[in-house]
Amino acid sequence: MTRSKRPRYLISVVAEMFDVHPQTLRTYEREGLIRPARRPGNTRLYSDEDVSRIELILRLTKELGVNLAGVEVILNMRERMERMRREMAETFETMLRTVEEELRQRHSERPGLVPVGRRGLSRRIQTEREPAGEA
Repeated sequence: MTRSKRPRYLISVVAEMFDVHPQTLRTYEREGLIRPARRPGNTRLYSDEDVSRIELILRLTKELGVNLAGVEVILNMRERMERMRREMAETFETMLRTVEEELRQRHSERPGLVPVGRRGLSRRIQTEREPAGEA
């Protein structure tokens, strides 16, 4: 489990951190906006990731006047955007590895070609001079 997802804080600690009533946090959970872990005995434990999410929820509701239904839409859109960003990064990395492998393969098949940065392939120029008198 990553450090940001490891349960660390009790509801009373998180409520005090944000100067909100614990019932506010329970409401966010009931609405599905946060999902704290549970300890035996059903005690809520909040991770750093949960705390960051609560901070965003409070900023949206208190500073921007967004209602909880709007917060849910915004959070869902953020999650989808992050998932799409990760997928794009993975796709780009896969394409990059494929192109690099293809360039290596072409270079081994045609040793006269060498990679030249972003401009593609270039032919090697022979540097051996012909003996004098031959033309």
